[in-house]
Amino acid sequence: MKLDSTLERLIEPIDQDAMLAQAQGWSAINTGTANLAGLAEQAAALADAFAALPGEVEMIDPAPVTAIDAAGQEVERQFGQHLVLRVRPDAERRLILTGHMDTVFPVDSAFQEQRWLEEDVLNGPGLADMKGGIAVFLHALMAFEQSEHARRIGYDVLINSDEETGSLSSAPLIEQLARGKYAALTYEPSALPDGTLAHARGGSGNYSLTVTGKSAHAGRNPQDGRNAIVAAAALTIGLKQLQTEECPVNPARIDGGAANNVVPDNAVLRFNIRPKSPAAAESFEAGLARLIGDVQQAHEVEIHRHGGITRPPKPVDRRAQKLFDLVRDCGALLGQEIGWQSTGGVCDGNNIAATGVPVVDTLGVRGGAIHSPDEYLIVSSLKERAALSALVLHNLATEDVF
Repeated sequence: MKLDSTLERLIEPIDQDAMLAQAQGWSAINTGTANLAGLAEQAAALADAFAALPGEVEMIDPAPVTAIDAAGQEVERQFGQHLVLRVRPDAERRLILTGHMDTVFPVDSAFQEQRWLEEDVLNGPGLADMKGGIAVFLHALMAFEQSEHARRIGYDVLINSDEETGSLSSAPLIEQLARGKYAALTYEPSALPDGTLAHARGGSGNYSLTVTGKSAHAGRNPQDGRNAIVAAAALTIGLKQLQTEECPVNPARIDGGAANNVVPDNAVLRFNIRPKSPAAAESFEAGLARLIGDVQQAHEVEIHRHGGITRPPKPVDRRAQKLFDLVRDCGALLGQEIGWQSTGGVCDGNNIAATGVPVVDTLGVRGGAIHSPDEYLIVSSLKERAALSALVLHNLATEDVF
């Protein structure tokens, strides 16, 4: 298979040097999820860049989110604004393209600089995950907008500020924008450095269990106390007993305690689950409810649950598979061999799939070692993956894919 002249003209304007300059400039801005000042600077830079597309850029305030602190108190969490661009909102066929501006590297991280590892390999914070990916879909859209077929479809762009911590403050916005769309494209880095896509994904849930016991003197009247740490330990053992192959469970941290001579009356247990299917998630939830009841009764404590499943499992249904097949076929036209594999990782693609919209969620750059100081971008993949997305957009505009 070969590209025809129409498709060659479509991808010819994609400028890798401009893409790299943007990705490097964005990488130089620290955008750890808690760095609100850095996120605001990044959002302004992105708004300027996406002004190259038709439509109006909006900054959307985050939805309210609470967390449990070390003392077991519910506190409000702060997040940055989310960028939204709507293009041709009245079009009959509409898409959603998503990315995130935040990284896992806090403002005081030692990993702030970029350095060349090889001629085509650049190390730097967020270059792969996913500031390079944002450049990919911006330039794919810029190229597509020059096509006579662009008017056939509309699209929403969402770049959120909290993906790395579970998209808690953007989840309602993701659902709102995704619902009813023809297809979704998301720009996490490829699952492997060779360009392999993530296929089916498991889900993820984060929980906090606050245990309230009763304090007492550890020597004079320990029998009058109700030890929250012991109850939290019982919960921890019980959680591991709920674990199955279909739903791994990771008790991660216990906060609380008191002086050595005081029976502790407060503890907070935090844990994560990774259900591989909706049925596994439902089974775990039922088991957790039983476990909480049993521990409350046996230890005479109160247990308050906070959190839950924030990333639903993402199976690949018939329509989603057709979108994967389309990406593969577009890759073949460009001489790119595109494969896929299932993964235990999660992203905003999980949330989008839960609305019933077919999604491919690793269309960003090729690279690796994400979430570490060794993170790297394969620079030539910028234009490579932008060309891939431009062809996918062309086909979504001109063909009945589903």
